[in-house]
Amino acid sequence: MKVTLKNIGKKYEGREEFTIRNIDLEIEEKDFCVILGPSGCGKTTLLRMIAGLNSITEGDLLFNDKRMNKVPSKDRDIAMVFQSYALYPHMTVYDNMAFSLAMRKERKSVIDQNVREAAELLQITNYLHSKPSDISGGQRQRVALGRAMVRKPRVFLMDEPLSNLDAKLREHMRVELVRLHKSLGTTSIYVTHDQTEAMTMATKIVLMNEGKIQQAGMPEEFYNKPANLFVARFIGSPTMNVFEGSIKDGSFVSHDGLIKASPAEADRKAVEEFEGKDVSVGIRSERFLTEASDENVEVDIDVIEMLGKEKILYTKLSSGKEVIISVPGHLSFEENTRQKFGLDQGSLHFFDTETGMRINS
Repeated sequence: MKVTLKNIGKKYEGREEFTIRNIDLEIEEKDFCVILGPSGCGKTTLLRMIAGLNSITEGDLLFNDKRMNKVPSKDRDIAMVFQSYALYPHMTVYDNMAFSLAMRKERKSVIDQNVREAAELLQITNYLHSKPSDISGGQRQRVALGRAMVRKPRVFLMDEPLSNLDAKLREHMRVELVRLHKSLGTTSIYVTHDQTEAMTMATKIVLMNEGKIQQAGMPEEFYNKPANLFVARFIGSPTMNVFEGSIKDGSFVSHDGLIKASPAEADRKAVEEFEGKDVSVGIRSERFLTEASDENVEVDIDVIEMLGKEKILYTKLSSGKEVIISVPGHLSFEENTRQKFGLDQGSLHFFDTETGMRINS
């Protein structure tokens, strides 16, 4: 089912400011859309508005072009999976999964078929007669997913469903959720503050901050072409290095004079329009060149993190500004030494410092 948000806004009673406003978004049928953002940005509020758990102050919510603003949650053909599993502790796994269908007075044969189909897909058939207290956290999360699946909704809504799991299990469940989404072919909307979940699972990411959408698109667009400085700094680990300066004679010069960077030929015209203006330049940690180039950055290596396939070098310019550089793990570097690195011109991101918006294509 296609989900469309037109100029959606939410203001709680007694507050002057809108929590979220001017949200325009199209989520296509069968999309796995991840709403990403820091705590308090409005992502859960937006999800609850789609679910019908929060009212809509302004704008329109459409399911397949049908206005849903006043339609009760139970009539929206959706299923929601919460951060807390919210399983009934006195019921078996089977009864937990069957509960919503039983409340609808479905035939026992239909209930049994749907529960067993979901259990087989989620690999929890052997636990159908167990209580939630007798199974692991990952298995409980699958039960919560199965309880939503048996209703065969047209839209899945998930609010940080993996946040209570340990790191290894989260990694495993990310893969399982992607497989599940592909097998069901249902539109899924997933809320998280974890950029790894967003980048690895989504067909579409919506990044929010302070109640507004900062960028929406495919995961690689966020990493390779961040729309503004917030997106650039939020997406990527280690975080993007950002240097502040201005454009002089068509090239970037940092305020401390230690970074000089010329734009790639394709970006030259756009950058030259900011001659004499304040500009910020971003570069990912892995985009520094270990061999010399026309424009070098000289740094003092402070700390080295060995991560196996790569090393993270925490370095500083002579001005004291920190620069994070990633290099292949087999290369040798030493702490407390000075090193020159080149800049990859084609990987520079230029931003208008005043507005924070991206300059280059």
